[in-house]
Amino acid sequence: MSETEFDIILEHNRSVSNYWKDLWKFRGLFYFLSWRDILVRYKQTAIGIAWSIIRPLMTMIIFTIIFGKVAKLPDSGVPYVLLVCVGMLPWQFFANAFSEASNSLVANGSMLSKVYFPRLIIPASSVIVALIDFFISLLILVGLMIWYRFIPSAQIIFLPAFLLLAIVVTLGAGFWIAALNVKYRDFRYVVPFIVQFGLYVSPVGFSSSVIPEKFRLIYSLNPMVGVIDGFRWCIFGGNCPINFTGFSISVILSILLFIYGLYFFRKMERSFADII
Repeated sequence: MSETEFDIILEHNRSVSNYWKDLWKFRGLFYFLSWRDILVRYKQTAIGIAWSIIRPLMTMIIFTIIFGKVAKLPDSGVPYVLLVCVGMLPWQFFANAFSEASNSLVANGSMLSKVYFPRLIIPASSVIVALIDFFISLLILVGLMIWYRFIPSAQIIFLPAFLLLAIVVTLGAGFWIAALNVKYRDFRYVVPFIVQFGLYVSPVGFSSSVIPEKFRLIYSLNPMVGVIDGFRWCIFGGNCPINFTGFSISVILSILLFIYGLYFFRKMERSFADII
């Protein structure tokens, strides 16, 4: 970090009107925290970067056996392992970022009590680490498509848009849980349950087509449904069509979650230093 960037971090400016300008002004801190978390993530593990591949790979194998071989759920005309892999990528991104963001403010408590900067930077930097994991895990999908000689559909050009939607969902949920965990430390025990429960109610190990029509509305209230279905549509095309009504609900809820998460975080932000 340069000397100029260090001086900016120590600047004491609590003007609410300039808050959004401060986010850009303190971008050096955002880069620093993101890079620090990446180094810690991969240097302090026995197998390093391979962990980003092994974890989703093992989950994918288990889901393929349980849902594809044992339960024999429909595969939408594509290899079941590919179906699960494409669903696993956005879910793993969300789960990793959500878990890291939940404890990010508490872990950086010393910074909150001594230095001014927009607190949004801390949970937002957690998303960058999860994004790196996402691109590393993407190698699994590429390898499987080569193995099965599968050519993705032309809709793959829309994949960045659905990745952006996944980021919006993740940031909204991350801001909310990070702020909540500062005031109620018990939530660090709730987060693993939310992630585990969400894994089974999201279309990771199965296709959304298996959900009965009468439950589709309730099912679509999960914002990750639209994200995962969108990823599959981009890769598999007509084999995994998007339910427009359910997808629209998921997109609207994703945007509302982001707005609410941001609002709740900003509302709680002024008290972080006192509570920490």
